[in-house]
Amino acid sequence: MTVGAALDAIGRAVSGLLARESLGDDVCVALSGGPDSTALLLGARHVGLTVTALVVDHGMQDGSAEVARSAARTAVDLGAQAQVMTVDVDGPGGPEAAARRARYAALDEARVGRPVLLGHTLDDQAETVLVGLARGSGPRSIAGMVAWDEPWGRPLLATRRATTVAACAEAGLTPWADPHNDDPRFLRSRVRAELVPVMQTVLGAAVVPALARTADLVRDDLDALDAVAAAASETVVVDGAVVRSELVALPRAIRRRVLRRWLIDGGASEVTAPLLAAVDDLADDTAHGAVAVGGDVDVRVNAVADGGLLRLRRDRR
Repeated sequence: MTVGAALDAIGRAVSGLLARESLGDDVCVALSGGPDSTALLLGARHVGLTVTALVVDHGMQDGSAEVARSAARTAVDLGAQAQVMTVDVDGPGGPEAAARRARYAALDEARVGRPVLLGHTLDDQAETVLVGLARGSGPRSIAGMVAWDEPWGRPLLATRRATTVAACAEAGLTPWADPHNDDPRFLRSRVRAELVPVMQTVLGAAVVPALARTADLVRDDLDALDAVAAAASETVVVDGAVVRSELVALPRAIRRRVLRRWLIDGGASEVTAPLLAAVDDLADDTAHGAVAVGGDVDVRVNAVADGGLLRLRRDRR
């Protein structure tokens, strides 16, 4: 296997993450067969790691089983172990969300206590910021991905996609080209194929690293606000209920973080921005009524104003 500058760079990125987080030298790599995950596998083997390639076959494309087997063969040829897993893709949120849930569940089950390295690049990070902005779902959605979120490691978040392509070429490998990456049915595919090139034409090539840097800066601010909100929750949330007078005294950014955590801990199914705003309105001392926040087929969970408190009430359907 030829070793060049691109593969060296990826190897350093992998070693750097493992050293910072003390992750050891026995890892899993989520391998699709595409250039990013293949380059990640190459880099992990280049620096001497014991690697198990976890290949998920979503069954969403003709020939997906052969693509998975081919990726596994590549891993074995590179000195790694390989495991192919077939998953069922269904559930709410569209095919992208369903595939992601199925993939992460399969990876988590197969890792057997080891960290799982994912091939997300700086370009992926920039695309995540743009998708989050388009959906308008708040600053957390544009904070992007983190390099380490146990058990998931993303050592290539500072690495351009062009480097992963170059690393595969240096090793004499031809990675799989996923047709979904060019499928206009998927929002991220259109962002990659249409929006990013236009932004680079208008704003210059530096726009991609600038978007990724924005994610880092936003995440730093959010982490600080989350820490303040966690401390505030100690006095605002008492015996599972929110003290309205304590809550309304907080700045809105802190107040809504306290409410979000309270709702999630209480079983709210999906805390959207409109839902959070509606529950926040209940904190006013003149407010009355209830806001449905989740539940299942048997029980509806409501946030209710009850005197000086906000409570979560569970009603049988």
